[in-house]
Amino acid sequence: MSKRIFVLNGPNLNLLGQREPAIYGTTTLAEIEMRCETKARGLGYAIDFRQTNFEGELVESVHQARQEACGIIINPAGYSFTSVALLDSLKMFDGPKIELHISNIHTREAIYHNSLVSRTATAVIAGLGAAGYELAIEAMAGLVERG
Repeated sequence: MSKRIFVLNGPNLNLLGQREPAIYGTTTLAEIEMRCETKARGLGYAIDFRQTNFEGELVESVHQARQEACGIIINPAGYSFTSVALLDSLKMFDGPKIELHISNIHTREAIYHNSLVSRTATAVIAGLGAAGYELAIEAMAGLVERG
């Protein structure tokens, strides 16, 4: 079995650190990626860390993960609430999936309360800021080890 975790990030997350810092904090996506790599390496895993603003590209990453990854951590951002295509692609991934949100989507406007991705996620992490990514790596390692 692969010891590679795909960490997938959806639209606008490339602007972390600049975008609404009161909601998303000041940590950049590059800083999050470095933290994830360090955490994964310490647990004996490699990561494939990606960000895209395009729905089809995110779906293609999930398809690739079917062949190369033991688990997926995904922050689908706005696609959480709108993308049936992303939901369908995630349903085809047999390993564990962790849906991740930097903010607590349940305390925000009603449009953010119904994540389609949650319907197929093994677990959901929300509201822990950038630190949620490192926690997700640790949780994913546990899920994979338990099988």
